[in-house]
Amino acid sequence: MKAPKNINTAWLFLLPVLAVMAVFRLLPMSYAVAMSFFDWGLAGARRFMGLWNYFNLLADSKFLQSLVNTVYYVMGAVPASLFIALFVAILLNQKLRLSSAYRLALFLPVITSTVAVSLVWKWIFNPRMGVANQFLSWTGLGPSMWLEESAGIANIALAPLGLQLPGFLAGPSLAMCAIIIMSVWHHLGYNVIIFLAGLQSIPRDYYEAASLDGAGRWHAFRNVTWPLLSPTTFYVLIMTSITSFQMFIQVYTMQGPIGGSPMGTTRTLVYYLYEKGFSDWQMGYANAIAFVLFLIVLGLTLLQRRVLEKRVHYQ
Repeated sequence: MKAPKNINTAWLFLLPVLAVMAVFRLLPMSYAVAMSFFDWGLAGARRFMGLWNYFNLLADSKFLQSLVNTVYYVMGAVPASLFIALFVAILLNQKLRLSSAYRLALFLPVITSTVAVSLVWKWIFNPRMGVANQFLSWTGLGPSMWLEESAGIANIALAPLGLQLPGFLAGPSLAMCAIIIMSVWHHLGYNVIIFLAGLQSIPRDYYEAASLDGAGRWHAFRNVTWPLLSPTTFYVLIMTSITSFQMFIQVYTMQGPIGGSPMGTTRTLVYYLYEKGFSDWQMGYANAIAFVLFLIVLGLTLLQRRVLEKRVHYQ
């Protein structure tokens, strides 16, 4: 089959974009992968390590803890972001007065600096004068240490019964849960706007037909809204999962320069990468962590597409 006559013209228009991608994306990525095979310090390569940087990750307790912490964060932030945003979007999709003001108020945190938002929430979770503990005192509950608490939430819940779960079964620490709450709030507005756009693209005829068949609100949501909203849900799920694996600023800002406190329970993969690269100056090891993170995100994205995309209704 012959190529179209204007194929050369198309490539000519694409050439500037491809050149920018090659210079600013492909070449740095290739260089970073090459660095991961060396013992690379501040002054450059010291010796060739082969795959030893990757083998050493398997025996690195801090790396394994960071991986578990990151999984905790993703498992907490992604479902909460998805369902809360969908619920709020459905509320805003109703005929409400000042609905534009509500949307603006929800979207303001998204365009606010993550550092600024993190500092505000760090004050909210302050164990001595924070708003969070004041709210707990109003409800009759005792104060919590929040960002300074390393105990898992499962063990905290089971403490009155005298039970303790070992290892990762104890769940994320209370400090990690506090960061999850802050992150969900910060990114809520973006997901709400995406869901709201998806809801408003559903023709009203479907709801009228469902109403004539005697469907209530729940049946209309289950049989009309949810299937037709599946492309939007799929997009939000994938994008939220990818950005959650890259979480760094929240830990660095809310836990200070020595991240991962308390007892490393909030140290994520990206923060550990930062520690090895820019605190210990082990650039080769840090790039090995970065490449492993890339493979994890790539594998998860492909798995989501293979398993979930078949349930997406594009028409």
